[in-house]
Amino acid sequence: MNTLDLTHRQFSSPGQGFWPDATPEQWNDWQWQMRHSVKSLDGLKGKIELNDEEHAGVLLANTKLAMGITPYFFNLIDPFDPGCPIRRQVIPRLEEMTYAPEDMADPCGEDHHMPVPGLVHRYPDRVLFLVTDRCASYCRYCTRSRVVSGVGEQELELDFDRAIDYLQKHTEVRDVLLSGGDALLLSDKKLGDLLRRLRAIDHIEFLRIGSRVPIFLPQRITPELCAMLREFHPLWMSVHVNHPRELTEEVRDALGRLADAGIPLGNQSVLLRGVNDDPAVMKVLVQKLLRCRVRPYYLYQCDLIRGSSHLRTPVSKGLEIIENLRGHTSGYAIPQYVIDGPGGGGKIPLNPNYVVARMPDRVVLRNYKGDIFEYPDMANGEAIPVPSPDYRHLEFTEPADEREEITTRSWRAGRRD
Repeated sequence: MNTLDLTHRQFSSPGQGFWPDATPEQWNDWQWQMRHSVKSLDGLKGKIELNDEEHAGVLLANTKLAMGITPYFFNLIDPFDPGCPIRRQVIPRLEEMTYAPEDMADPCGEDHHMPVPGLVHRYPDRVLFLVTDRCASYCRYCTRSRVVSGVGEQELELDFDRAIDYLQKHTEVRDVLLSGGDALLLSDKKLGDLLRRLRAIDHIEFLRIGSRVPIFLPQRITPELCAMLREFHPLWMSVHVNHPRELTEEVRDALGRLADAGIPLGNQSVLLRGVNDDPAVMKVLVQKLLRCRVRPYYLYQCDLIRGSSHLRTPVSKGLEIIENLRGHTSGYAIPQYVIDGPGGGGKIPLNPNYVVARMPDRVVLRNYKGDIFEYPDMANGEAIPVPSPDYRHLEFTEPADEREEITTRSWRAGRRD
């Protein structure tokens, strides 16, 4: 815990690392970064010591999901540690070719909710608008690995005109989320033109962009981009950070430029084995996000994407993390833990069980320390008269044991028999 705090709590820069000959102008040019992405085994030579699983994974990557890592983000990888949390997210492994029985090509059921190419309409008043199949770097647990990077089993069909026409006709839609791939890889002009077309639809009230570009490619967050985006308020952005090491000086400054442009920022993390499945790591991450003016929004249970079982954790681990955040840090820092219902069920929230027992006239609750409290309940909107004991707070020597006991023993007026 102390080592983690000292290493990752502060903001630092990875520097130019393996690209010392790049000029500052080149290094800070997002298009230069994209042109020099690490995409092959040859690109890794002299930079990282691959183990056998990684070596095989890199050779097989282009049969499923391409490898692509920007030079900036590559410099965050520990070249000697296969367990490096950054490395596990972007370096392919042989395990990706092993499919568990529960794995799915389209775990969120997006293809079944796509009335026109690229537009997913699952929820009543909002849609997901897929605008590109390319990302700045490719996460090995990508939910849309079937369609992104150009080597998946499907091709992402896009038709902006049909999508806009659908949205004009469906007046129930008030919220549009741009994703892909990554919408921020579109040129300023192309993205601005698309946002302008969406803003011209009267019943669309709210625009969002989901992006990992500020983390993979902070150089893309230029003053010109921010000036263009601020024309389309209310515009929100969800970024994607999984580990505190990803929050560098460059990322902090890029997020600051977005926040200064009036764009509210939320973060969506995916719970990943060996990356952030540790309450101490997650606590540093969410606290560091707040310092970047980013509100932790969702913690996702890893989707059942094919070849991701080596990165998935038990659901109990996510609940443990939330329980170790609630009451132990700012409420603003606590994300909602969710599972996307397999096959298209949508986001289902999960929370630790703080309700210990329900009775007609009261609810018995526990707090973050395990102490037990009663709260008088209502019946048909009217308070039920109950005796007023001298205390409502019950302290146990072993709260975990008492939690089990409380559901089976008789309780009267807030104290044990």
